[in-house]
Amino acid sequence: MIPFLCFHLAPQFYFPFSGAVSQAIDPDITWFQNVIRPGAGNARIERRAFEEVASYGKQLGLITEVLLEQATRADGEDSEAVRKLRAMQLQIEGIKAQEYGLADQALVARVIQALRNGGPELAVLARQTVPAIEPGPQPVEQP
Repeated sequence: MIPFLCFHLAPQFYFPFSGAVSQAIDPDITWFQNVIRPGAGNARIERRAFEEVASYGKQLGLITEVLLEQATRADGEDSEAVRKLRAMQLQIEGIKAQEYGLADQALVARVIQALRNGGPELAVLARQTVPAIEPGPQPVEQP
């Protein structure tokens, strides 16, 4: 038997705060903005493109529209992938319509509440919303 192997193969016991204790120093701040991952190419370029040009949803929407248009031009019959993409686009459009409808309902409810409350705020609201609702480009008064 080789005597130095007995120390290497011996069981190791660690008491609290000793031995194999490790701590992750890199803080996890993905709760703040988890849109751009650190490994996504150049993070500064990705962030600026996302903030200044178009969100990922707008980029994917445009790519989807172009792809479906090109697929329609290529031949009259759609492949399975094109049908799936078209169905996905229709589902997303349905979600958008539903969300915009909810936003419209919330806006109407807030206007009705303002009408019930009355007061000077109602006059300010009327001055701001009536020009925005009427057709044609008209400036909206700032409060």
